[in-house]
Order: sequence, then C-alpha cells, then structure tokens
Amino acid sequence: MPIPARLSRCALLCMTALLAVQPEFVLAQANEAITEPSATPSQTFRTDRPQPPDGTIPSDGVGVFDRMGAKLPDLPPEKEYKGQIDEAFGAYQRGYYLTAMDKALPRAQLGDPAAQTLIAEILSQGLGVKRDMKNAAFWYGKAAEGGDPAAMFKYALLLMEGNNVTRDKVKADEFMRKAADGGNPSAEFNWAQTLVADNPGDKGLKLALPYYEKSAEQGVADAQYAVAQIYQKLSDLPDEKKLLAREWLARAARAGFDTAQLDMGIWLVNGIGGPKDYVRGFEWLKLAANRGNVVAQNKLAHLYINALGTPPNPIEAAKWYVLSRRAGLTDPLLEDFYLGIEDDQQKAAIEAANKFRRTN
Repeated sequence: MPIPARLSRCALLCMTALLAVQPEFVLAQANEAITEPSATPSQTFRTDRPQPPDGTIPSDGVGVFDRMGAKLPDLPPEKEYKGQIDEAFGAYQRGYYLTAMDKALPRAQLGDPAAQTLIAEILSQGLGVKRDMKNAAFWYGKAAEGGDPAAMFKYALLLMEGNNVTRDKVKADEFMRKAADGGNPSAEFNWAQTLVADNPGDKGLKLALPYYEKSAEQGVADAQYAVAQIYQKLSDLPDEKKLLAREWLARAARAGFDTAQLDMGIWLVNGIGGPKDYVRGFEWLKLAANRGNVVAQNKLAHLYINALGTPPNPIEAAKWYVLSRRAGLTDPLLEDFYLGIEDDQQKAAIEAANKFRRTN
C-alpha cells in the first residue's frame, strides 16, 4: 500500500551520502570559467522532491513532438477496477482518519501488514488522533515483520535512530535492504547510500548503482542526481548510460534540487556530458543562486565578469560576490575584482545585495 514516506534528514546524520559536488573556479582562460566538479561525500539523506515555482525552470531543449508539431496521443481508456476495495485506505486518502483507523484496526489486529502500516502512519503523524510514536513504532514493527515495504522503510529509520525502539543498526540495515528490494523508492535510495558508505570507492558505487537507478526511475530527485554523477564518474560503464548522465542531472534540476541546478549550469558551461551552452548554463546557475545556493552565487559572479552566457555587468557580479562572501565563501579573484571597481558600483552592489530575497 503506497503510504507516503518523508525521510527525516536528522534521522540519518550518521550515514554518508554520495557525491555532493563542490566545484572550484579556475580563470586561467576567459572562456573556461568553471572547472569540472569534483565528487566528495555529503552527510545528507533526502527523499523529498521540492517543487519549483511556475515559470522558473530554464529550458533544456525542445522535444521531438515540439519539433514536429504533432499532437500528443490520447491516454488509453482507464480499465474498470474489479479488485477488492480497501475501505480503510480510501477513508485515509479522503482525510477521514478516524474512519480509516476504525476500519483498519480490526484487520491490523488480525495481522494484515497493510492495515498495520496505515495505523502506524496515522499515529505517527497525529492524524485525527493524538500523536503517539510509541504505538506507531509498535505497529510499524509488526507491519515490517509482515513484509510491508513502506513499514520496513519507516521501521528501519526508527531502528537507526533508536526512536521508541532499541537502536539496532544490523536490523535496520536488514529492513532497509528488504524494503529496497520490495520496491520502496525511499528505501532504494537510502540502501544505495548505505552501500556507498560501507564500501568506499568505485566498488560501493557499482553496488549502489542499481538501487539508485530504480529510485531515480520512481522520481526521487536525489537518486537522479546520484545516477548522473555515477554515470559521469565510472569509466567502465556502457556508452549508452554515459550519454544519459546529463539527462538524469536535468531531471533532478527540474525537480527543484538546487545542487543539481548548480551542477547543471556547470556542466553546460564546461561541456560536461554534452556540448557547451553558456546561455542555458547561466540560466541554471542564476536559478540556483536565487534559491540561495552560495556556490552558484559565486559562480554567477564569474559569469557576469567574463560575459559568459550574459552581457558583462560589474554591479551584478559584485552583488553576487557580496552575497556569497557574507555566507562565508571566500574568493581572492572576486575580491580583487570587487576592490577594482568604482566606489559607486560597490555601493550599488551592496544595496542590491541588501534587497536580495531568495526564491523557493
């Protein structure tokens, strides 16, 4: 039963995530403003998929139907459902949580894993009832033992944290693996993270890749980002996978993952995974910068200085440098540039930086 699962980042701070990119600028040549990103471990597990505001996503190409002017085919007719109706879950979906609890509880007491997961979800979120994590943990445990993938994922997190259950990493890993093998997209991503953490180097990436791919196919933006990075990094993958690296990165960027938006800009400016496109690279970096990504703000300043993808603009360049410097990112090259512009330009840049409000 597809119970929504949102992964708490603090639940997984002890884990090691994959390939958070922290690229560095090299301005040895004016037409090479951004160096290729290097992969370093991150400590964030996330499975949320933030949605960007309408009209903010840069174009990443024209599809074949757009080029041909063809009308998209109609959806096939929906087949009549003749299976058993789950009244408890139907009530849950409509927001009738007490009704859902009443209908699920007898089934849960008889050992129905799906009903047990539903009870646990209602209790854990306090939906129509007082929030009760102790009893939620009990029902998650029962449902996990019964083989429900969503419950195994949630119970694995509880075991990892020691939250209302005895902390047990071995048992947590076992349930996380089973949930991943059962097709839960959040578990697929997190089990891949565990494999990377427990197996340093290319070995861990190769073991984790199938799970990242499955999670990415189900729309987890962080998994899409990881697939893009692994396709780009591993040298012995088939060419057909390497050719898809930029597309997976674009999917994560379009989902609103600001680190993917940052890297998308860098890849386009540097020609990583495909041809160079300074204009689109600038657009992606500006989007990430406006959303508060400090590294993107730093990179955007360099693009304004070197007129890559945009006309030169010393005030905008200085504004983005001031913002990134305030956030703690130092850059001697940008500092020299800032000190070299006119006083009135510095003043205008500071005023613009003071007015900046990040977008979501």
